[in-house]
Amino acid sequence: MTTTRIVTTLPPEGGRVRRLPWIPRRSRLNTARTWQLWLMLLPAIGFTALFAYVPMYGIQLAFREFDFAKGLTGGDWVGLKYFIQFFESPMFWTLMRNTVVISLTTLVVGFLAPIGLALVINQIARDRSKRFMQTVTYMPHFISIVVIVGMLQVFLSPTTGIITRFLGIFGVEDANFLGDPNAFVPVYVISEVWQHCGWNSIIYLAALSSVAPELYEAARIDGANRFQIIRHVDLPALVPTMVVLLILNMGGVLATGFEKIFLMQNTLNLPVSEVISTYVYKIGILSSQFSYSTAIGLFNTVINFVFLVVTNHIAKRVSNTSLW
Repeated sequence: MTTTRIVTTLPPEGGRVRRLPWIPRRSRLNTARTWQLWLMLLPAIGFTALFAYVPMYGIQLAFREFDFAKGLTGGDWVGLKYFIQFFESPMFWTLMRNTVVISLTTLVVGFLAPIGLALVINQIARDRSKRFMQTVTYMPHFISIVVIVGMLQVFLSPTTGIITRFLGIFGVEDANFLGDPNAFVPVYVISEVWQHCGWNSIIYLAALSSVAPELYEAARIDGANRFQIIRHVDLPALVPTMVVLLILNMGGVLATGFEKIFLMQNTLNLPVSEVISTYVYKIGILSSQFSYSTAIGLFNTVINFVFLVVTNHIAKRVSNTSLW
């Protein structure tokens, strides 16, 4: 009779398992062994520090009376003078209303549209058609903002615009979408979503690509149609990504795009198109009121930061997904 000895690797009671040498230990992360990664990360760190943190030195200008001869730190300390001046300004509520309306509308529509597009593209069975659809929707993202506004002026011209002439067939005559205050926000939001919807859907398509094919097969075997598959398989897989992107977007809820709004502004739509970013430019650069414009910009940044922290806290309590 042959006796076989079974050698176990279980440690004695109270002992510890010896780790294999090729398994890294999180607690022993050695910077010297990963210096190549830190070297690759160094340009990004330097870029962020130079253009994001070094300019914060000028924030003190919001609390000082700027003097060209004395520089940023030589002016008299005035405290919250310019913040109070902005709060008491007749433009305060107009700027806040326009900024909130444009930002929240763009945030809501621009947040939901890429999700819907990603779900539609994910349902395309043929790979060739799916790649064609992705390419067509990505392309507008690479068009310059100046070109986009030029296209809007060409298409929406009251006399020669393609869209306005097409609407004239149905009885809509003399439509001036870029000059009508009621049409400014829809035109801005629709063009913004059209330009960036395909690009923003990339991350959702990446999240959908990680879904196990067995889940789709099991759902079809159970008799689920496409809408039920989207509801019970695709959407749950997108929830963590949706929460993180929503938190990041809330951090810029009042940071409307300056370039596009400034290029679309005219004397007719100015009552609804004047936002904080364009007002800061006009007050600071054109009127040389540097301290006042710095205070307005700092107020805008603080509000965005508060929205970011609050949204992150709510998401952490509700869905257990957050940035920190």
